[in-house]
Amino acid sequence: MRKVLYSRFGDERVLEVREQPTPAIAKDQLLIQVKAASINPLDWKIYHGEMKLLSGSKFPKGVGIDFAGIVSQVGLGVARYQVGDAVFGFLDVFKGGALADYVVVAEAAIASKPATISFDQAAALPVTGLAALQIVDQLAAVGQGHEVLINGAAGGVGLFAIQLAKRCGARVTAVTGPAGLQRATQMGADLVVDYTKQRISQLPQRFDTIIDLSDKLAFKAAKELLKPRATFVSMLPSPLGLAGSFFHNLFSSRKRKILILKPTATGLNALAALAQDGLQIPVEKVYDLAHVRQAYGETSQGKVRGKAVLVLN
Repeated sequence: MRKVLYSRFGDERVLEVREQPTPAIAKDQLLIQVKAASINPLDWKIYHGEMKLLSGSKFPKGVGIDFAGIVSQVGLGVARYQVGDAVFGFLDVFKGGALADYVVVAEAAIASKPATISFDQAAALPVTGLAALQIVDQLAAVGQGHEVLINGAAGGVGLFAIQLAKRCGARVTAVTGPAGLQRATQMGADLVVDYTKQRISQLPQRFDTIIDLSDKLAFKAAKELLKPRATFVSMLPSPLGLAGSFFHNLFSSRKRKILILKPTATGLNALAALAQDGLQIPVEKVYDLAHVRQAYGETSQGKVRGKAVLVLN
């Protein structure tokens, strides 16, 4: 089978499509024939070598976290799925390996794919959808009438977060560059701000929640826009950042929280239900596996808004 691997840290040029043996399964596992896998910023941060403490430095490494496909084999201990079922799911966030013709998973790592969405769309759901769900429902506890600012709103997590916050009854201000203005509006944002024309610091309103998905809005600057009892959420955990937020939250009513993605089957099933209920899945561009370097090069350079997906035929 084909699998995308790399044997050293670097840019997208380290990625190679190699032939590998099809993996065997244990009795509590399933073998999934992958139809599509999506691209996430975490992928290139790992193969760039930016997260060695969490990903380790043992090579070769696989790429890709979330996928959609067909159940090809079922272990004797698996109860909920059978050969031929259409599913979507995720692999270990820091080990990856979804960009392969086949992947081995546990039952808890997948959910049934809704018939109303394609494999491309299903592959785009797990990581960014679960991140948005975790931020909106758990970290920020967004509710009716809340004022929510989403910085970096035109990416995969942002476009899901807009929709989820609106479903909670919030008023959403989306901050993006010129290329993302229309898409953020289509997802339901009440106010869309072009950061090339207006500084976030000059916004007149104050917010119950600020979600920074760009990794460019410092908490020191954001807290000036927060209401007295409010929450700031950022991505990309680091030991120093986690420690700093913990001690800050002991003494301040303006909370600082950092997303630590926790993929769960419960979350996947919630996303499946949302997709059946009309959640829009912003797949912007689809590549075939032979163009994996181009795909990662364009997405990491910000040339693709929303989600990019690689298909395996």
